[in-house]
Amino acid sequence: MTMRPQVVAHRGASHDTAEHTLGAYVKALDQGAEALECDVRLTADGHLVCVHDRDLLRTASTRGLVSTMELAELDQLDFASWKNPWADLDDEAQDLDLELGRVLTLRKLLEVVADYDRSVELAIETKHPTRYAGLVERRLAEALAAFGWDGAGAPVRVMSFSYTALQRMRRLAPGVPLVMLIDKKRHWAALQPVVGDDWILGPGIDLLRDTPVFAQRLAATGRDIHVWTVNTEADLDVCLRYGVKAVITDRPGMILGLLDDRTLEQPG
Repeated sequence: MTMRPQVVAHRGASHDTAEHTLGAYVKALDQGAEALECDVRLTADGHLVCVHDRDLLRTASTRGLVSTMELAELDQLDFASWKNPWADLDDEAQDLDLELGRVLTLRKLLEVVADYDRSVELAIETKHPTRYAGLVERRLAEALAAFGWDGAGAPVRVMSFSYTALQRMRRLAPGVPLVMLIDKKRHWAALQPVVGDDWILGPGIDLLRDTPVFAQRLAATGRDIHVWTVNTEADLDVCLRYGVKAVITDRPGMILGLLDDRTLEQPG
């Protein structure tokens, strides 16, 4: 029987709701997501916020960099309206809850996970390069320690495309699982000799879908594999073929439904 992968909401339920907003994560939890994924960046006054891009043009319709703005400035911006720019013309569109569409701090997201009424995990990606370099990981380790989540058994793992960033996290919080994100085959060739024996591999779905020989090679390492971003039934089937342990998706409700259907189809 094939092991069922964990379903991780990529930036929340970001297909339906503006990414990285509290509204997106609430919707993901309502849909049954088993883990939440977020990207973190550091503000000018030292707060970790859940924002993917270094600039704010795409998600807040504002010219400016996250790293040059203080949290109070970011808190004045609308991070939700870009997802449905025609809402004012749609009589059936729901009114936006301003609290659900503001910038989301990592601390707030940690509180949501800690207080939720079922077990939920969190996959946190530190974004690089950044003007603050290793300060991002130091602040992240401090935030996890404040929740008692900086050791083995905590419901948190840290991901990055930066090998150096993950090395920092290993020094700062030795018990926290690490995920080495991979977006190109040639990167794995350089990383394979140096990544920790217990590190998880995080390839993009295109590497598994388009290069099956490489996918088989990753699976043969015996490491856990967490794949991004899995949004179709065909891509989910690819993940199941290679025994992937977690699928990171913009559509957690849909992926959970597909997995439930497969469970029903299996002979008892």
